[in-house]
Amino acid sequence: MAHRHFLDLADFSADTLRALLDAAHARKAARAGLPTAMPDADRPLDGHMLGMVFDKPSTRTRLSFDLAMRQLGGQTMLLNQADTQLGRGETIEDTARVMARFCDIVMLRTGPHDNLLAYAEASDVPVINGLTAAGHPCQILADLMTFEEHKGALEGRRIAWFGDGNNVAVSLAQAAALLGFELALAVPEAFMLPKEVLSWASKKPGKITICDTPQAAAEGAAALVTDCWVSMSDDPETAEKRATAFAPYQVTGDLMALGDNAVFLHCLPAYRGNEVTSNVIDGYRSVVFDEAENRCHAQKAILTYCLDRDG
Repeated sequence: MAHRHFLDLADFSADTLRALLDAAHARKAARAGLPTAMPDADRPLDGHMLGMVFDKPSTRTRLSFDLAMRQLGGQTMLLNQADTQLGRGETIEDTARVMARFCDIVMLRTGPHDNLLAYAEASDVPVINGLTAAGHPCQILADLMTFEEHKGALEGRRIAWFGDGNNVAVSLAQAAALLGFELALAVPEAFMLPKEVLSWASKKPGKITICDTPQAAAEGAAALVTDCWVSMSDDPETAEKRATAFAPYQVTGDLMALGDNAVFLHCLPAYRGNEVTSNVIDGYRSVVFDEAENRCHAQKAILTYCLDRDG
């Protein structure tokens, strides 16, 4: 790649992902006790500008990237879909070329993965995947960081995923394959991860296990992970069908009890009573708000890596 883009976890080696996780942990530790708005002592991105483009709604991605760049000493510019000419027919490529004249790095949160690839191909600065329909790599770095804080080393451990084989599940599978842990999938066949993802993962050090029941996936797992059942783009009829298909995969207290003192992870937003019960997400094993906070520290590792300021 001409630039250090961060588009898909499958693009990276295990060593690079490990270095990113270590950098995220170090950045968090170095800020212990500091006020939120105080920059990091080294300010590695002083004078740099991050452009953020949101075609999709966002809470955690928006907050974490904005704060991460500020703590690294840089600044941010934010564009929603309504703020750009993309909605009036300007090409993604032209938008990328223009933004590169104003920004040192760009984070794009969009729908089709092809939009991201086209943007990155045309961009003269590094591009970060803030979410597409095919992957959410930034989220998974924060998830794995959170796991390590609460459960220790990843290698050889079992993490169980329940429900939709969506973009978050794809990125988690890529991480498992590269970093040598087991991902146990409890996913209805009609919503399984793409075959090409599973085929790619099967050739890597980690292990992807497709389980017949949620109970089988939860057995011995160090973490249980899920996501919302309904996408922001689903119509009511589709949403109802999805809810029916995923109902048996709800993460409950009984399911958590099958794990190995398991923690509960969820990228949020969460819908209590759907993909997870209230007593689980609001219980003592839930680490979802640590997970949300760690988006900032993971983003900082990604930003410094992409701009070659990671030491």
